[in-house]
Amino acid sequence: MERSWILVGMMGAGKSSVGRSLAELSGRAFVDTDQLLQNRFGRSITKIFQVYGEEAFREHETSVLRSLEPGATVISTGGGVVLREENWAELRRLGTTVYLEASVETLVARLEASKKKRPLLEVDNWEDRLDELLLARLPLYRQADLTLTLGHDGVDATAAQLLELLGGTA
Repeated sequence: MERSWILVGMMGAGKSSVGRSLAELSGRAFVDTDQLLQNRFGRSITKIFQVYGEEAFREHETSVLRSLEPGATVISTGGGVVLREENWAELRRLGTTVYLEASVETLVARLEASKKKRPLLEVDNWEDRLDELLLARLPLYRQADLTLTLGHDGVDATAAQLLELLGGTA
């Protein structure tokens, strides 16, 4: 049975965009756990956090992972999926995890350019908050099977590098 390729990393690392491109390059289906959560709630991630809180969000995030089956898929996860130990068991059940590693400078630049609101960064000094989150999560992200350090390549070039890292061909 084919195993899924699961992308983990900080918000702004490009998990969704690189994941979509990787799925297209490899002929795999693309699954975005944040999108599945939004479909489940009928609300944006920001609204889910506002209405139900982070704990409820994390519970449903785990539930979504449990509902997935391994296969010829590329799975993009939310940045905080690594926070729960039980999620790691699910991620490993599903397939190969890849940490998309980006520098704080890269993340800040991407998040500034993004129109997407990030609930955990809705604070005055969001850059400092991002730095704190990254430092806290780094040991968790490093549990991934593989790491791809992001440079300044575009989405498609990054997806091609990732495909090569995963043993496919671009």
